[in-house]
Amino acid sequence: MKILVIGGTLFVGRHFVELALASGHELTLFNRGKLNPGIFNDIEHYAGSRDTGLSNLPVKDRQWDCVLDTCGYLPRIVRRSAEYLKNSVKKYVFVSTVSVYADFSRAGLNEDSDLSRTDDPACETVTNENYGPLKVLCENAVIDIYRDNALIVRPGLIVGPHDPTDRFTYWPVRIQKGGEVMAPAPATAPVQFIDGWDLADFMLSMMAKDTGGIYNATGPERPLTNGEFLDACNAVTGGQATFTWVSEKFLEENKCDLPGSMPENWYGIDQVDCRRAMKHGLRFRPLAETIRDTLAWHATRSAGYVLKVGPKPETEAELLKKWPAAEKS
Repeated sequence: MKILVIGGTLFVGRHFVELALASGHELTLFNRGKLNPGIFNDIEHYAGSRDTGLSNLPVKDRQWDCVLDTCGYLPRIVRRSAEYLKNSVKKYVFVSTVSVYADFSRAGLNEDSDLSRTDDPACETVTNENYGPLKVLCENAVIDIYRDNALIVRPGLIVGPHDPTDRFTYWPVRIQKGGEVMAPAPATAPVQFIDGWDLADFMLSMMAKDTGGIYNATGPERPLTNGEFLDACNAVTGGQATFTWVSEKFLEENKCDLPGSMPENWYGIDQVDCRRAMKHGLRFRPLAETIRDTLAWHATRSAGYVLKVGPKPETEAELLKKWPAAEKS
């Protein structure tokens, strides 16, 4: 296939490009050229902003089988991209999010569940509150223009090597250090995530089958609790950690950003129904493999790198001392 990738050098796009090249496909990249420049020197590449420099991508007399849009957040810009490419690209593949759903208080959200809305669709400042609603409008823009040739993929938390957020990476890195580890209670809370490589594999396979539609894409294949996830990290890293489970209230009172902590009325975001995608070939690598790969990648970062999330060691130690008294109060 001939595939155009908007983005392609950061995280999911990077995984996709590597996988597509290994599978023998012909790729063209369009991005700003600012993130990881030069990692794919042998691929046709056009630099430009999709907001102001989309014309830097020549489309006259060009045809691609698919475009993968990995970085669409604003409906105005996504619509402009889809309109610009509509005569040159057969299928538009858009990476959306499970955050599009309106009600996370219940489990089993599927592709037909109610979607979130915004009172200000023209707002172009992405926040935690309007991230999902703006993605809904981005999806609508793609579907309006591409109809049955639109493929909308809604992942949950994307994890593994090259993850710029560190929301997953924090845990294997911290647990590898051993000792008493502060964890967000309850241990029975559900968790969902998908390895970026598995997401890329699913999208490439759907392109090859020329399949459109909307698909939730998060994992693992079977329900997983936070306790089971942290135990898996501990098993991979040598079992030198013990866990102290602290309440969400305690974390809030102490203004501690601990990945995985969320109120119970949001548990539905980690219990999304992905059976439609699984029926179409979505596969999940073993959790231990993702943990090992994440640690191996993290080891290649600079020695002074500081994780973007999670408490500093001294803060964690201080809070662990405070927790027994707080638990009794």
